[in-house]
Amino acid sequence: MSENRHPDYFGHLDRDGLLREFPVGEDFVSRFRTWSPEQLKTHQERLFSQLVERAWQVPFYQRLWSDAGLQRGDIKGLDDLPSLPVFDKSDIMASIDRAPPWGDFHGIDFASPDRPPVITHTTTGTTGNPQVLVFGPRTREVQNMLLARAYQFQGLQPADVVQSIYGHGLVNGGHYIREAVTHWTGARFLSAGTGIETPSRRQIELMRDFGVTVLVGFADYFKILAQTARELEIDPRSDLGIRMISGHIGLDGAEALSDSFGGAEVFDWYGVGDTGIIAAEGPDHDGLYVMQDAHVLELLDIDSGHVVAAGEKGDMVVTSLFTSDVYPIIRFNTHDVSSLRAGTSALDMNCDRIDGFLGRSDNMIKLRGINIFPHAIATFLDTQHGLNGEYLCRHRHDASGREILIVDVESTSDNAEVGTALAEKLRAGLGVAMEVQLKPVGSLANETGVESRQKAIRLVDERTS
Repeated sequence: MSENRHPDYFGHLDRDGLLREFPVGEDFVSRFRTWSPEQLKTHQERLFSQLVERAWQVPFYQRLWSDAGLQRGDIKGLDDLPSLPVFDKSDIMASIDRAPPWGDFHGIDFASPDRPPVITHTTTGTTGNPQVLVFGPRTREVQNMLLARAYQFQGLQPADVVQSIYGHGLVNGGHYIREAVTHWTGARFLSAGTGIETPSRRQIELMRDFGVTVLVGFADYFKILAQTARELEIDPRSDLGIRMISGHIGLDGAEALSDSFGGAEVFDWYGVGDTGIIAAEGPDHDGLYVMQDAHVLELLDIDSGHVVAAGEKGDMVVTSLFTSDVYPIIRFNTHDVSSLRAGTSALDMNCDRIDGFLGRSDNMIKLRGINIFPHAIATFLDTQHGLNGEYLCRHRHDASGREILIVDVESTSDNAEVGTALAEKLRAGLGVAMEVQLKPVGSLANETGVESRQKAIRLVDERTS
């Protein structure tokens, strides 16, 4: 038998070395309780140096940085990071158009016998056409380790049974979550997927029959599942043993979600397909802890691109320090908006904290001079009796040509006062008037995709040109 010239996935990994670089479990907490700022900076600088070296080998960065007037040797360390150009998904899609179907942002010659093995997925396409995602073994396993450390930080134990409602197929999410849990936590794992992959009624039966204790996924669909359980005359509070929910909660109401599953503890975390997890909520429920040994996160003003002060909203721009094997990520603008929390951590951990996902700057609507993030509307729904939390914003022109925002909300009541009360709360809380229309329960599902997509659609642009 001829010798295999392609080392396998595991042949590219040094497990013990990765654990020293990016510890999980209690070692993760200990690192950020004991490391000085100088130790963190030394760690970051070493990884950043490797990252820049790799980036100069990639046509995408050669083009991006040369167009900005940079030459090899100009980038000497993290202090130079603010002078580097940012890029976003549109630049990656342009790279794919330049060299279809894979693009040149990864710098891999797939015909080469010496290339590393790669993992290929796509994004969900929530903000446009799906994007190809290419991971090398190092990048992929570090992403898995970081997510596992977040779950363990939040209380996941090997004895837990985890049910995941992340989608599969080409989409990255479900595969990523499965790998993180099965490779690094020891917990048992059920890949239920979306409501299309496993119908909601069956999802509830799985929770009951397999003794599921932890749910992971998106808050939007969790609400649907709690409602489905009640329709099956299964009380999610007393008949299911869910003790922990971890996922993308954002502004969707952790308290109401917890109550619907009998007081399960709810945790938020944030990441995107390219980077994997960036920050996670801890047991103190006081913001999301940024994994600064793996990422440098900048919050930049949406208009000027300057760093914002603590408490101010800005685009999250991330540099993933561990992505030095295939696709280096240096100053990637997610266009997701958050803000930095001031003050020290109650857990005595020396890392930055953010407020989590507050909306998308490319979905931001300027309505009569007020910036509106559609995701911010979710905050007000749980405070209004008669609503189930499902909504869709419609950005339109009225008969006079003025821009307006109509908020369709699913309601368990046909009392018009429910809509009137919500409209007043939105006007008082967001600073601008918008119309609220009550819709029957389940009527928005086809448009939002809440049962079929990983991220529900919350804004439809219906303006005429």
